[in-house]
Amino acid sequence: MLSAAFAVHPAAVAPRLHSVRQRQQFCAPIGTATPRRRLPVAMLSVTNAVTTQSRESAPAAPRKLSFPILVNSCTGKMGKSVAEAAVSAGLQLVPVSFSAIEVPDGKLNICDRDIHIHDPSESERILRSIAKDYPDMIVVDYTVPDAVNANAELYCKLGLPFVMGTTGGNRQLLNKTVQDANVYAVISPQMGKQVVAFLAAMEIMAEKFPGAFAGYKLEVMESHQATKLDVSGTAKAVISCFQKLGVSFDLNEVNLVRDPEEQLAIVGVPEEHLGGHAFHNYHLTSPDETVSFEFQHNVCGRSIYAEGTVDAAMFLHTKIRSGADKKLYDMIDVLREGNMR
Repeated sequence: MLSAAFAVHPAAVAPRLHSVRQRQQFCAPIGTATPRRRLPVAMLSVTNAVTTQSRESAPAAPRKLSFPILVNSCTGKMGKSVAEAAVSAGLQLVPVSFSAIEVPDGKLNICDRDIHIHDPSESERILRSIAKDYPDMIVVDYTVPDAVNANAELYCKLGLPFVMGTTGGNRQLLNKTVQDANVYAVISPQMGKQVVAFLAAMEIMAEKFPGAFAGYKLEVMESHQATKLDVSGTAKAVISCFQKLGVSFDLNEVNLVRDPEEQLAIVGVPEEHLGGHAFHNYHLTSPDETVSFEFQHNVCGRSIYAEGTVDAAMFLHTKIRSGADKKLYDMIDVLREGNMR
């Protein structure tokens, strides 16, 4: 068996799951079933071709940047993580955020900084005023799907560059709003830069070698916190690549694991990350079952997304300073720049 595994969190690598059908366990408890015969494993070593470049052609180390960043909304887990990552990176955290969630004294303390929380109904008035005090400010949006388009319209109306990390909304309208307003923005439903790089590699493989896995059987398992009810956008994108590679697969076949007990005992999610994780496993088997490929990426916590978001904000700041003609970017553009921390 040839196996390619991609794991993000070393302490949280799940066991290889070769049977991931919906509403079935991925493996039986010890001693209750006869072990399946496993094929010899030969791990593929994936080497970055960039290492062959000379030192002269390698990208320069990123410059130390400092600029104001406003995180909307800091009361959410993702927004709070981004705010902490921004402070750690040396950025100036604007002491204002918006949320319908009430907090004691209307303030939230993040990294020893008091962030004043305002109701979203006040966002236009306050943002207009704040923009005068922080002329180089970049807004990061981690709110709710229903607010995506309205928030983008407001940022564009005020001429505020922004990073949209919130998923959902009308994405076509979102892009059109930015393009019509000619405002700088990074828009991506996936801010984990390493996951984005993996997706980009999958898309390249699908484009270059269509039909390479024709006839292969695909099994997909994805485990997320119990509050996430739908199939992850990342899984949908990877599955789309496999379909282009010739695999027949329907999204209804994805094994969604949302039960904490199964996540602990079967998937291998650390208990402290049950409330925030993303474990994905894609298993391919040849028609005669003599060859199999396995792709896996496990994310615990939110730091990978927070760090990627801060990189996106830094990227956008440099584009604004340089007066770049292009205004609308995604995380692939950030990756191509090559100057991430």
